[in-house]
Parts: sequence; structure tokens; C-alpha cells
Amino acid sequence: MALSDNAKGAALMGAAMAAFTVNDTAMKALSSEMPLMQALALRGALATVLLAGLALATAAASGAPRLHLPRRERGRIALRTVAEVAAAFFFLTALFHMPIANATAILQALPVAICLAGALFLNEPLGLRRLVAILVGLLGVLLIVQPGTEGFDLHGLYALAAVACVTVRDLVTRGMSAQVPVLWIAAVSAAGVALLGVVGGAAGGQGAAGWAPVSAQALGLLGVAGVALIGAYAFSVMTMRVGALAVVSAFRYTSLLWALLAGLVVFGEWPGPLALAGAALVFASGLATLYPGMAPEGRNP
Repeated sequence: MALSDNAKGAALMGAAMAAFTVNDTAMKALSSEMPLMQALALRGALATVLLAGLALATAAASGAPRLHLPRRERGRIALRTVAEVAAAFFFLTALFHMPIANATAILQALPVAICLAGALFLNEPLGLRRLVAILVGLLGVLLIVQPGTEGFDLHGLYALAAVACVTVRDLVTRGMSAQVPVLWIAAVSAAGVALLGVVGGAAGGQGAAGWAPVSAQALGLLGVAGVALIGAYAFSVMTMRVGALAVVSAFRYTSLLWALLAGLVVFGEWPGPLALAGAALVFASGLATLYPGMAPEGRNP
């Protein structure tokens, strides 16, 4: 049986969140091996080369002529890349200056922010029942991360700025023509974040000459992070091209489920009863958005 647009979008969003979690797990393991900006630059460079190679190979295999994009689409790709880079900068800055639970909790405002922005700017459908399902998922996230009151200061505004940037990124992606190749969009995004690593490292006095040596283990982790980033970027673009925003955005909460799994398998962390209850709420809210009548299929014309 063929999947509906909403089911496809939900599956793609789940895949994107899984890929981002693999990437984040590898980057966290790299933290003891090299500075963050060096890791961002090297991972981004690897992902950019691989994505550009895949894009060129795909174009050659299909016999497509050289890529020509209208000025409007080029502008959208540029705006999306700026939003991607800004989101990375703001979130990483917040993450390094406040408790991770608080930063993560703030970032989980994304499904609500994207749905509301989509309804406001793109005339995307958003009913009360769908909004309630998303808010239930947000409650589940809060039970998982259990944020405290400590750390909500100026850097909390950086995390909120990251939410705004990702919202802009996804709305811009939603408005792009389906004719713009996914791999090229992802390659430009990877290049932008790699440039952030280079510029950020130089600004912090960590130019290439001062980079840490890359061990075999670090090289392997960079490879895992780079490959995972390819999937994360590609799936996140594809997600914005199918399904209703109210449905696919709710499945962003699955990132917390993947994080729980990564914590158990990689770091030996077992969640407590509240976190498990939150995971159940996240799962239930995602399923609720797929229930017939909760959301329209596909995109508005």
C-alpha cells in the first residue's frame, strides 16, 4: 500500500532526527579529541565534498544539463544557508554557556514555532486538535529533559534565536521549487557550516596551524559525523517537500527518543521514570497527528 504524504513526511523527519542524533553523538565523542570549531570545519568539509560529488554523479547519470537556477531560487538557497549557519552559531553558543537540558528544552519549541509560522505565512492548515497534540509532545520533551530554573539567562535568548533561525530555514525550504536538487541544497548548507568552523576557529585564535592532531579514532568519528550529516541535511530538505507542516513538525520530537537510545547504547545512560513517561507522550503525540481527520494530506496548493 502506498504511503500518504503525511506518512512519508513523518518517516523522513524521523530519519532526519536519527541522522542528526548520530552526528551529535559522534561530535560529542570528538569533544575530547579536538576543539569544536576544528571539528565543525573538518566534518563540514568532508560532508561538502561527498554531497557535491553525489550531486554531480546524480546529474551525470540522469543526463541532466548543467544546473541553472532562477535568481529567485538562488536567493532562497542563500537565505536558507544563512539561516542554517546562524542557527548552528546561536545554538552552539547557548549550549556552551548554559545547562544542556535547558538549551534542549528551548529548542523543542520548534514544532510549535514552525506550525504557527506556517499557518501565518504559508497558509498551512493548523487546527486546535493538532496544536494540542504538538503541545502534548512538548510536555513529553520537558519530562525527558527535566530542565531546571538555573541557566535561563542571556544565553537562553541565543537558544531562542536558534529556534527562530531554524524556523526561517524550514519555511524557506518549504517555499522552494521541487526542481531544486536536494543534494545541492544540502551541499551548500554543509559548506556554510564548514566555513563557520573555519572563521570561528580563526576568530578564537584556533587557526589551522593551532589545530589538534587528528588521531585514527578522531578520523573515524569525523567520518561517521560527516556521513550522518549528509543524511540529516538531505532528509530535512525532503521532509519540507511532503506532508502537512502540522504533522511532520510533530515528529521533530523523535530526536529526544533517538537521544535516549544513543545515551543507553553509547554512553550507558538509562532514563528515569519521568523520562520514560515523557518518551511515551512524545510517541503518542506523533501517532495522533497521523490519525485520520487530525491533519489534511499533503501540501496546500
